[in-house]
Amino acid sequence: MKILVCVKQVPGSNNVEVDPVTGVLKRSGIPSKINPYDLYGIETALSLAERFGGTVDSLTMGPPQAKAVIQETVCMGVRKGTVLTDRKFAGADVLATAYTLSQGIAKCGDYDLIICGKQTTDGDTAQVGAEVAEYLGLPNVSNVLSVDDLRDGRLYLTASLDEKVVSLSVSLPCLISMDGDINTPRLPSYKIRKTLTDDSCAFLTFADFADQNPDHYGLSGSATQVERIFPPEKVSQKHSIEGDAETQAQALYQLLLDKKML
Repeated sequence: MKILVCVKQVPGSNNVEVDPVTGVLKRSGIPSKINPYDLYGIETALSLAERFGGTVDSLTMGPPQAKAVIQETVCMGVRKGTVLTDRKFAGADVLATAYTLSQGIAKCGDYDLIICGKQTTDGDTAQVGAEVAEYLGLPNVSNVLSVDDLRDGRLYLTASLDEKVVSLSVSLPCLISMDGDINTPRLPSYKIRKTLTDDSCAFLTFADFADQNPDHYGLSGSATQVERIFPPEKVSQKHSIEGDAETQAQALYQLLLDKKML
């Protein structure tokens, strides 16, 4: 079985500033890491390959330095990985991102199973996995809690659907998106890291894709655009209300009216 895991490089700190001019996150100088939900996907993929046989590759979209997360997946046991990188991909929303990933996956080859994390910690849309599946014409299951079995060309899964947990099966090839805290991701191997070679990570650009229409990628291919991003104001001011319960309630009510919160 050939498995591909989609991963993303996200900021390693919650203390990320927003550029007041461009309205985008300032990623320069901020430590990065693999998106936490993707770690559960990697562990699921490696466990499946160990149980049923097969290989695991990884794929990411981002600037050239995203090679670091691909190399980390290799240190965890992934065979090899690919970075999709090009200035034409910049500014992509979830739709353009999913389309770019689908083009990259098509270029990388045929896979029996594609695994994504439920969502990313810097976007939190939880839409990319399902949209990639739609572009590739694959069945998709989101919020997967466990992959229980593989037989007769079908995966048997447990997934969360709002307030219910369901058991279901899906035919291969397919795409699944893993929920969080469902397993314990293995640590990267220091021994593998010391022996990493350049051929463990490949790069694909716009020129490598079958679709050569630049309007389908990046900002041009995005159906939505962010008007403005700004950090929430940090207010340390405190206001104490003295008196009995009725007096405090009335004063609080009046305060909310004055601030036009009611």
